[in-house]
Amino acid sequence: MSAESARTVALPSGEEIAALGQGTWYLGEDPARREQEIAALRLGVDLGMTVVDTAEMYGDGAAEELVGEALRVRRDEVFLVSKVLPGHADRKGTVAACEGSLRRLRTERLDLYLLHWRGRWPLEETLAGFTDLMEAEKIRYWGVSNLDVDDMAELTTLPGGDATAVDQVLYNLSRRGIEWDLLPWCREAGVTVMAYSPIEQARLLKVEALDAVARALGATPAQVALAWVLAQGVAAIPRAGSPDHVRENRGAVDLHLPAEALDALDEAFPPPRGPTPLEML
Repeated sequence: MSAESARTVALPSGEEIAALGQGTWYLGEDPARREQEIAALRLGVDLGMTVVDTAEMYGDGAAEELVGEALRVRRDEVFLVSKVLPGHADRKGTVAACEGSLRRLRTERLDLYLLHWRGRWPLEETLAGFTDLMEAEKIRYWGVSNLDVDDMAELTTLPGGDATAVDQVLYNLSRRGIEWDLLPWCREAGVTVMAYSPIEQARLLKVEALDAVARALGATPAQVALAWVLAQGVAAIPRAGSPDHVRENRGAVDLHLPAEALDALDEAFPPPRGPTPLEML
């Protein structure tokens, strides 16, 4: 399970990033778990899970502070992602929010900065803030999260909107609605799709059909669920709060899902039969 074997996905720029990264939702909120969570993040980087995703919303900045502590001497090994809350996403607020994230993360730049979801501010305002941050070299790329097809189509018609790098959305075996329209749209537009909650916050692990496929492959249900997302050409950012959990997630990178396994998963978790509004958690 070497770091070198980790799969990658390409950003619109052509830069390759790890297909399997690390999420941080709910990390940093329990002092008793802090050292274990730091160890988990560091191990993930060791194992090639070098995309680390966080947000100013997570624990009111506590997750960013945890990431900053965990990776303070490993910044150049990581593709670091954070997000601006919609209420902060006017031009000046986007810049101020990013600067706050940079302080908590103990870094001078983000590799990717996302609008967490669409709110009251016009997209033009947020884009202007992203542009200011790019010009100041405080972010390398920008993107969005939880935007559906209509929103993405609108975004890319705005001046500079065609520079959208990523749409981060809820996607897993039980939430396949994006396959009908958003995923094909993003592929056509060259926007990278990143899946959050790729095992449905562990709820998928209770499904017998997934467990049966995992047993047949000598894998765990979480590994099968993650391998399935990766097989769709979508990046995934599962959260792991312990080193053992990180190792389990990392096993998904090397797991091949044969045709019979994919068929069984399609039967248990059918693809969409029509347009489905984008779901969120």
